[in-house]
Amino acid sequence: MSEQRGAWALSGALSGVAGLAVSYLVTALAGGDESPVAAVAEQVIRLTPGGVAERAIRSVGHADKPLLVTGVIVVVTVLSGLVGLFARRTDTGLALPAAAYGVLAAVGLAAVLAQPAPHAPGVLGTVVGWMAWVGFFALLTRPIATPLGEESRRRFLATTGGVAAASVVAAYVGRVAGRHRREVGAARRALDLSGVTPPQVDPTYDLGVAHQPPWLTPADEFYRIDTAIVPPAVEPGDWRLRIHGMVDRPLELTFDELLGRQATEEWMTLNCVSNTVGGDLIGNAWWSGVRIAPLLAEAGVQAGADGVLQTSADGWTCLTPVEALTDDRGAMLAFAQNGEPLTVEHGFPVRVIVPGLYGYVSATKWVVDLEVTRFEDAQGYWTDKGWSAQGPVKLASRIDVPRTGDAVDAGDVVVAGTAWQQHTGIGKVEISVDGGRWQAAELGAVPGADTWVQWRATVALDKGDHQIRARATSAAGEVQTSVRAEPAPDGATGWHSVEIHVS
Repeated sequence: MSEQRGAWALSGALSGVAGLAVSYLVTALAGGDESPVAAVAEQVIRLTPGGVAERAIRSVGHADKPLLVTGVIVVVTVLSGLVGLFARRTDTGLALPAAAYGVLAAVGLAAVLAQPAPHAPGVLGTVVGWMAWVGFFALLTRPIATPLGEESRRRFLATTGGVAAASVVAAYVGRVAGRHRREVGAARRALDLSGVTPPQVDPTYDLGVAHQPPWLTPADEFYRIDTAIVPPAVEPGDWRLRIHGMVDRPLELTFDELLGRQATEEWMTLNCVSNTVGGDLIGNAWWSGVRIAPLLAEAGVQAGADGVLQTSADGWTCLTPVEALTDDRGAMLAFAQNGEPLTVEHGFPVRVIVPGLYGYVSATKWVVDLEVTRFEDAQGYWTDKGWSAQGPVKLASRIDVPRTGDAVDAGDVVVAGTAWQQHTGIGKVEISVDGGRWQAAELGAVPGADTWVQWRATVALDKGDHQIRARATSAAGEVQTSVRAEPAPDGATGWHSVEIHVS
């Protein structure tokens, strides 16, 4: 009897996995960017309270999305196993499994329809996946409809092995059959950005301290925090940007028209509001694009408008002050990072860059819409979850070398790190050992106020355990606060410190 129950549970669970694999394959073959599983995971992210999302980001970092997708698969597998057990007990044939799998399919369908577009591949994948669930369940349970004998046991094992192998093949083919993403990748590689120049890092920018992150952050090492389970794949030829709302002359630009505008290139540091004190959700790059201010001037921003609601191709939104997009800070529609077209993960073909603001209120990847509006009439994705409507970057400094737990030799010890407050700049960085006097550090050069700055100092340390703290003073004279605050709702504060052992 126990063996019979296990066989029914396995049949249900394997049917669930196989249906997901078929759904994934069909969606990919139909040209979709996201499977229904990814769409469900996206909805989980959207519905998660801001505080919970913040803790998750802090706990697992970049692994949040793979873990969430895995969690959806596990939940479907467990529920499918329960479907098998209940189907055996109720003896209702395929009626119960069809209805139960129908509920799961309805959840997936709702998640797919909640995505911006296109819906057709995901809808097709969901429907076919439901049919596969029911069909595989009928196939797998046929040999165990009666008490298991030697012959039925062999047929059951052969069938489960075949379905498992087919699921693996379907998942693999689905992974390599995403032709749309390949086409977008090919279009990215074929782009002719003749006006884009490669980054030239002045030797005085990078102090060259061993084990310190470089002043220029490579694109493949640049932090990524967004709500997209699968980054939208947008072909340049299909990209459009609408500028509308409280404007006199609405605009719509194609990618070629954007490239035809006067281009600009700037060094800019971006950082995430979720960055903790001493955290690494920050990067510095050479960005190429088109200034937003002239576009808004051309559209004619109407009196009373104080915000621009940005929308990405996957439906994510943020609300940015008009002033930050029209003043002298160089906010741009960027199409290149470090001399190369943006990667899909970082917003290809076009994203928004606004120095001096946290990304959650400014840095929209895959941007497709700019609606001029008022803060009292609109709010962005994270603001709706309790984060501050305004997100100016806070003054911060970080110790990169040495790190907590490091052991160093007694004598002169080099302490190095980075400091930032974009659109304001850094005037001074100081360090303190074991709560003693503050010692000024040497600052590296910077091309402007919109990037981070490297710093270093040398201190004489005796044997024993020591704590080193750092604080920055902005170019405007503000001294970094020692008051410790978590990232929510508008950015972390506090002095970064490390504990090391000197021998």
